[in-house]
Amino acid sequence: MSAATALLVAAGAAAGAPMRYLADRAVQARTGSVFPWGTLTVNVAGSALLGFLAALPAGDTLMAVLGTGLCGALTTYSTFGYETLRLAETGARLLAVLNAAGSVAAGLVAGGCGMLLARLL
Repeated sequence: MSAATALLVAAGAAAGAPMRYLADRAVQARTGSVFPWGTLTVNVAGSALLGFLAALPAGDTLMAVLGTGLCGALTTYSTFGYETLRLAETGARLLAVLNAAGSVAAGLVAGGCGMLLARLL
């Protein structure tokens, strides 16, 4: 990876990380639920955007900034894993299973919808 590409990825990530935090907090504050709706929302949105970009096809520069940088920082597998384990540890095992299965399914569907939208344009 060239230094220029690394800077593009960093620029995208610099936008994606605060977007993730702010969107997650905004959604979670509105739900008042122990279920991690905020993380689910950002992961599904990021999956849709990445599917869209992959189907364009976006050039290397756009994929570095938006695909790797923005979507990589916007989505969060580590938080998804942590929140799923916390649900299970606190006795909300059904919610943990629903979060795991629902997140994977929703991410795949969102990615597919993003790809379909890009192909239609």
